[in-house]
This record gives sequence, C-alpha cells and structure tokens, in this order.
Amino acid sequence: MKHSSSPSAGTKSGARDEIEGTAKCVAGKIKEETGKVLGNPGLECRGDRDQVDGAIQKEIGKLKRALGN
Repeated sequence: MKHSSSPSAGTKSGARDEIEGTAKCVAGKIKEETGKVLGNPGLECRGDRDQVDGAIQKEIGKLKRALGN
C-alpha cells in the first residue's frame, strides 16, 4: 500500500496557520477579558499569552503563504 507523500505532509499550510492563529487570538481576548471581569490575573495572563501565540502563528502562516507553502 502506497502512502500519499505530498510536500506538506505532516505540516500545516500557511492558510491553516493563519486561521488557527486568528482563532487563538480571539480565544485569548475572551480569556483576558473574562479574567479582568472575574478579577483573575492568572486567566488574564493566559489570555494575553494566547493572543501573542496566535499573532506569531498568523505571521508564520503569512510567511509560508508568501513562500508558496
């Protein structure tokens, strides 16, 4: 049985990274705001970190797309 071996096998496409990064940013913003409302600095911090992670992932996706991946 032959397995498909596309060039992107096992890696995410740039578009997928951009979408997932955007989702992380949105979820992070919700966590951050919820942490503020509840007076939970830990949740607020995790939300802020998720937003940074999401922004980085989005930029990686843009770079991949620019390189044709």
